[in-house]
Amino acid sequence: ERKKERKKERKKQKERERKREREKERKREREKERERKRERKKERKRERKRKRERERKREIYKERKREREKERKREKKRERKRERERERERKKERKKGRKEGRKEGRKEGRKDGRKEGRKEGRKEGRKEGRKEGRKEGRKE
Repeated sequence: ERKKERKKERKKQKERERKREREKERKREREKERERKRERKKERKRERKRKRERERKREIYKERKREREKERKREKKRERKRERERERERKKERKKGRKEGRKEGRKEGRKDGRKEGRKEGRKEGRKEGRKEGRKEGRKE
């Protein structure tokens, strides 16, 4: 009878032992699962951070590109303005050159003295006439 009891006791003990082992195993599994979860969470966080960083860099790149584009347009505009100014100057120079040529031609024509002589004579005649007229007016 004692033998039977001991046998039962041993059986119960073994059963308890197995139960304890299973419990420990479950606990380890749960712990592992928690660890994996934490790791996944950290990984997602790192991934988000990397994504944000990439996005930020892309924005900076785009912004710089826009700035370069604007600067290029401004430079083009300035260049066109300078070109117009140069064109205007060239035009003025040509006009001036033509004018100078015409003036030279006129001076050459005047050298025969006919035009100038006639003008001078007319002016003098008028002045004299006026002066005489005034003097006569005073006497009376």
